[in-house]
Amino acid sequence: MDNNGGEETAHACAAKRAGWSGVSDLWSAVESAALLIFTLDSDLVEIVLRSLRVTLTAVTIAAVIGLPFGAALALLRFPGRRLILVALDTLMGLPPVTVGLLVYLMLSRSGPLGTLGLLYTTTAMIIAQCLLVAPIIAALTRQTIEDLWEEYRDELRSLGASTLGAAGTLLWEGRVTLMTAMLAGFGRASAEVGAVMIVGGNIDHVTRVMTTTIALETSKGNLALALGLGIILVCVSLLVAAGIHGFKATAHRWGA
Repeated sequence: MDNNGGEETAHACAAKRAGWSGVSDLWSAVESAALLIFTLDSDLVEIVLRSLRVTLTAVTIAAVIGLPFGAALALLRFPGRRLILVALDTLMGLPPVTVGLLVYLMLSRSGPLGTLGLLYTTTAMIIAQCLLVAPIIAALTRQTIEDLWEEYRDELRSLGASTLGAAGTLLWEGRVTLMTAMLAGFGRASAEVGAVMIVGGNIDHVTRVMTTTIALETSKGNLALALGLGIILVCVSLLVAAGIHGFKATAHRWGA
């Protein structure tokens, strides 16, 4: 009986020490992550800047494509329009790894665009992210422009506005709402792992971005770098969201 009691006590103590050790390791990783951020570690800064460049470029290209395309779908009526709308809604929920696979097949050596040599480059990552973001921006733009068209249709027609002119006017009128669509696109792109891993290869100093580095370093047990990048990723999202809300508040204050 005494031996059993002693063994239980020993196991309890061992479990307690393991628990304290886990908390200590986590706290140590947090401290190391904070140190990497505040000292502007060169590897961390390189990864962050590359991530922002890829994501912002992809969102910009997606906006250039998605805004006019969404406006055209809202204002024009033509055969096959409903089919395009269904396809657009489908693309919004398309699994990122599927997009990554399709881009990989297009850019691989045996693919139709293989001669361009874009596979495992940041350009390939931008293409993949753009394909993920463009349907979101286009779909949200279409809905926004359709609502505004219902509200301002009679007024615009009385002024003799053409379809192109109406599209430009409505895009400007809905700019605050459309900024939210841009934010949704940025969120989708910045959180992407699967597609950019497939087409970029997660090559150190070449195509490694925040999300792929977090996945890699976590699997290796390097929690400091993973936590540091995770903290920055959250901060970037918060800054973008705060900027959008600030833009909305300013627009409403000035009656936009």
